[in-house]
Amino acid sequence: MKSPQNSNASSDAAAARATLANANRIVVKIGTATLTRPASSLGRLTRTFNPDGKGFLSDEEMLREAQSHSTRGTIDTAYMYHVAEQFADLVKAGKQLILVTSGAIGMGARELGLTKRITEVRMRQACAAVGQPILMEEYRRAFGVFGLSAAQLLVTRDEWDDRTSYLNLRKTVETLLECRVIPVFNENDSVSTAEIGNAFGDNDRLSAYVASKIDAELLIILSDVDSLYDADPRENPNAKPIPYVKELSDEHLAAAGGRGSEFSTGGMKTKLAAVAIARDAGCRVVIAHGREPNVIRRVAAGEPLGTLFDAAHALKNRIRWLKNSQPRGRLTIDEGAMAAIRERNSLLPRGVVAVEGDFGRDTVVLVNNIVKLISNFSSAELRAVLGKRSEEIEAILGENAPHVVARPEEMAFLDE
Repeated sequence: MKSPQNSNASSDAAAARATLANANRIVVKIGTATLTRPASSLGRLTRTFNPDGKGFLSDEEMLREAQSHSTRGTIDTAYMYHVAEQFADLVKAGKQLILVTSGAIGMGARELGLTKRITEVRMRQACAAVGQPILMEEYRRAFGVFGLSAAQLLVTRDEWDDRTSYLNLRKTVETLLECRVIPVFNENDSVSTAEIGNAFGDNDRLSAYVASKIDAELLIILSDVDSLYDADPRENPNAKPIPYVKELSDEHLAAAGGRGSEFSTGGMKTKLAAVAIARDAGCRVVIAHGREPNVIRRVAAGEPLGTLFDAAHALKNRIRWLKNSQPRGRLTIDEGAMAAIRERNSLLPRGVVAVEGDFGRDTVVLVNNIVKLISNFSSAELRAVLGKRSEEIEAILGENAPHVVARPEEMAFLDE
């Protein structure tokens, strides 16, 4: 007999799954391990199309085509056509689809005959530069077979962190969707690096940013794992899948394993970080195995595949942007100032005790490692007025100087 708690959980899961069928705007993320086929594999998930996009290969042609690529472990083009077919069906049903794809670095590495994980920044960027046009051309062909056009959007953190750039990018995506074009996002790995702070780090996180910024109702993360488990299944044979998560907990984070496959950068921990970002936007997330037949179509219909992470109460768009932006500097404020902004009061210069970094006005900064805000002062101006009262600021910076560091509507607490 089920306990009332288990019955409620089952009821919540069923209700959450049922709402997926009503999702209109859907982001699908495909990982490297899902997109590529092992060098030794001749198997195909679905029908194989001619390279010119006209008709299908015969069984003999299909075998020869697979064998001709088997030494490199290339992109599984048949799988890409299968994805495109599912996208086309959902677009016909009135849905708006956005794709976030990995695979450029892995494709470039294989094109260059490299077989090990690439760790050197210069080589990763070179592989991305080689692999990205090959990857996009395959998507263009695949979507074209089903009457769809694809648009390439290569982004770095800079496009999201600068609000003007972000709003322009959002308008572009909205226009593409209105034209029934599939936006295809990938991180611009040939120019972005963690060292200079403009890299997302993995496409799981990028997919969550996309879902959050364009108000998607569903994010489907396809990978080589079929769900979240209560322990790492690679180490614990008794690990059990978790079909539904209402709230992310420390236990879920602890159960996540390490990194993924040879050319991917994302493991389960990065996926859970992505889930947290998307949930803040009121977006439900499903992590499922990318090689499950018709997985996109079936998840979008509400079938119980993978792990469904329910949505949190959606934050306002500006607060989501602020919370997920990369800070350009740091402030330390005193206890009184922290108590004041906790009560939704403005932050005044007299409460600031230290400034780190060099930044201009209207820049996102991190305060006491707990709140992000948009500073009305530059770093140089703040250093000049540290601890000063409002009436003293004008004499130091001039009559047009701001009087508050940030107002409550320009703050986002990371622990709320």
